[in-house]
Amino acid sequence: MKPFRSRNPIVVGAVTALLMAVAGSATFFSDDLPLVGGGTTYAAEFTEAAGLKRNDEVRVAGVKVGEVSDVLLDGGRVKVLFRVNDTWIGNRTTAAIKIKTLLGQKNLVLDPVGNAELDPDEPIPVQRTSSPYDVTTVFNDLANTVGAIDTDQLAKAFGTLSETLGASTPQEVRTAFDGITALSKTLASRDQELVKLFENTNKVSKTLGDRSQQIEALIRDGNTLLTELNARKDAIAKLFSGVKNLSIQLKGLVADNQKTLGPALDQLDRVATVLLRNQDKLNESLRLAGPFYRLLGNAVGNGRWIDTYICGLVPTGGTPGSCMPSRKGGR
Repeated sequence: MKPFRSRNPIVVGAVTALLMAVAGSATFFSDDLPLVGGGTTYAAEFTEAAGLKRNDEVRVAGVKVGEVSDVLLDGGRVKVLFRVNDTWIGNRTTAAIKIKTLLGQKNLVLDPVGNAELDPDEPIPVQRTSSPYDVTTVFNDLANTVGAIDTDQLAKAFGTLSETLGASTPQEVRTAFDGITALSKTLASRDQELVKLFENTNKVSKTLGDRSQQIEALIRDGNTLLTELNARKDAIAKLFSGVKNLSIQLKGLVADNQKTLGPALDQLDRVATVLLRNQDKLNESLRLAGPFYRLLGNAVGNGRWIDTYICGLVPTGGTPGSCMPSRKGGR
């Protein structure tokens, strides 16, 4: 075997660099390697992310079996990618986003059921997933629960309880029960109004649910607008600065020329007043100027001379000194 000293250093360097690149790539993408990687990647569709984020735990029966790889927006739904290690996932598996801690940390809980293994390319549909809270569902459940309360029976129950305990309880407790009785009677008297209120709440929640895609689109567009404004904040700041400098320059220009522009504007106002006062005369002058310029055009329109007729310059056979034609018929 030839020693490295006698080998081509260029070939040795190229092979070494290639091996280092392969080792670095294997280290960086070790989770995706089939033998030493982090397991199988699955996907699940949710109506909302509910605060779930990357690297949150994936649990089965309370045991950690993997991590969330990514949380993506897929049209009007949320697509959660998660990796599971050495755990069987059935084709009827359900997924739920649960609250892990009181501080609001979430995890993904799986219930692996089915008669065959789940295809990694087939996401768990939204029909088999659930989130920790849904505003529309909460309002609907609240409206249905409150609407099912028999307020008259509730008022009678509080009244009976108050009468039963009234004789053997201190005055403070009796006063409290009297207040509860009055409250129940008030609720009973406002039963129809409360029913209408919760019906309207149900309608509002249904409308919000029906318009969820439009609301999501509005939020996305608003986020895009804010992102663009943030990206162009330097240009916007320069624009505002330029407008401010322009206003300062215009203010200085007006201040510098106020003494000159003031008298000129006063003179212009007086000229306009004179023209307005003589508007009728100007109109008459323009009306009479029409025939004058028409005759003048006829006189000079034949060439570089003026056609002129002078009557009586040379006397002819007729009445001397008269250019008027003779009239017949005594007229």
